[in-house]
Amino acid sequence: MNIYVGNMAFSTTEQDLNSAFAAYGKVGSVRLATDRDTGRPRGFAFVEMNNDSEAQAAISGLNGRSLDGREIVVNEAKPREERSGSGSGGGNGGFKRQGGFRR
Repeated sequence: MNIYVGNMAFSTTEQDLNSAFAAYGKVGSVRLATDRDTGRPRGFAFVEMNNDSEAQAAISGLNGRSLDGREIVVNEAKPREERSGSGSGGGNGGFKRQGGFRR
């Protein structure tokens, strides 16, 4: 099961998360989200646990708990939504351009 961990202190490391979650079962992987340009932490991470009951125990036990001085948010990660190229913000802001200059 993939678990989302949010509201983390920027100083929290993968080892810190691994230790916290290992108290509830075997941790498969920990991935800290970092800024693409600066490489600095973004304040959230994903933890993968292979056993669903251990993962649920970790979610229940850690959600709302303090880690490195911050009350973390822990829940089951939702699948990433597809981003489409269409949507708002295209070129002219949604306004139709009509002809040229009028007097």
